[in-house]
Amino acid sequence: MAVSQTKPVPTPLEGTLMPPPRSPRAEFWRLLRKNHMAFSGLIVFLIFFAFALVGLSMTSGTNPMMDPSTVRLQEKLRPPLAKTNVASLQADEVPLMGVYLLGTDDLGRDVFARMLQGAWVSLTVGFVAVGISVFIGIILGGIAGFYGQQHVCLDHMLVSGLLITALLAGLAGNLPAALVAFILALPLLGWLHRLQHQAAPTLARTELAGLLRRPVFSIDTLIMRAVDIMLCFPTFFLILTVVALLPASLYNIMIVIGLTSWMGTTRFVRAEFLSLREQDFVAAARALGLSDARIIFRHMMPNAIAPVLVSATLGIASAILTEAGLSFLGFGVPPPHATWGNILSDGKTFIFDAPWLTFAPGIVILIVVLAFNLFGEGLRDIFNPKLRERN
Repeated sequence: MAVSQTKPVPTPLEGTLMPPPRSPRAEFWRLLRKNHMAFSGLIVFLIFFAFALVGLSMTSGTNPMMDPSTVRLQEKLRPPLAKTNVASLQADEVPLMGVYLLGTDDLGRDVFARMLQGAWVSLTVGFVAVGISVFIGIILGGIAGFYGQQHVCLDHMLVSGLLITALLAGLAGNLPAALVAFILALPLLGWLHRLQHQAAPTLARTELAGLLRRPVFSIDTLIMRAVDIMLCFPTFFLILTVVALLPASLYNIMIVIGLTSWMGTTRFVRAEFLSLREQDFVAAARALGLSDARIIFRHMMPNAIAPVLVSATLGIASAILTEAGLSFLGFGVPPPHATWGNILSDGKTFIFDAPWLTFAPGIVILIVVLAFNLFGEGLRDIFNPKLRERN
């Protein structure tokens, strides 16, 4: 008797060609190109970056191709695309191509050369200030998210208070007070260690050790209340106050902006760490006996970096605006450096006689800040799966 053989029923997917899986980088570029506003912001940013590099090479050095500090009083307040009066200028005072592309200011300085120099200053301030704020935010946010449930005790507060006092006294220039506070912190730390690890402590020492080890508040509470306090201050007026007290310097501007803008990054990183801390891969890493540093920097940080990139992109635009505002008020980068803010400030007096002095830096600041904001919003949509469906 012949046995009937049944043919296998083909599945619906059999015979169909599946598209090859995209790599994360290819998927990122596909979504970025699909988001036209974000892609336009990236193109403008790259143009601005190239513009700043060209400005650095053409306006720096002992004999620059375009000197933004050259004064030509006989050529003051010339309109854009005005030709140079070569007969009234020396050879080293003639601008490149013999044309003032964006006109001249009230001292006859080439506005285009000053805009080139100001582009590099704005780029430097933006990236360095955001780098400082992101570094502080990642450290504090990671500590709050990973070690947030641990508590700060009285002995921690005593030692930390003395060390912070020594640091502040050293920064203020009071070296004797800093040395005294540091010397007191070291024996106090040794005494606390002996008190807690004594082999046969007395009853009084046991009660004292229990009092000093009493938890006061959690690490998460300490860091997040510091964030709340910083957010209560108007950031721009806080920066303005600190800059007014410090010597005028480009480095002081970058440091102050960075030290007053880390709160958003801290909250982003803390939220991501609180979510990732309970994931299975972190529990598996702990079960394998990996150190906390390896778990944080090798496994958790790459998964928490996406909102940090978005915050950093938006922070660059904010730092450029802050520097321009400080320079406009006269508290920014000191001369002879030209910035978009002080070009705008110099032009406000001649807004009717020479409107190009106001329009040129104002329009460029608007375009650059808008490009960074659009690119940051696009990154947020790409990194967030819930928002990715819109693309």
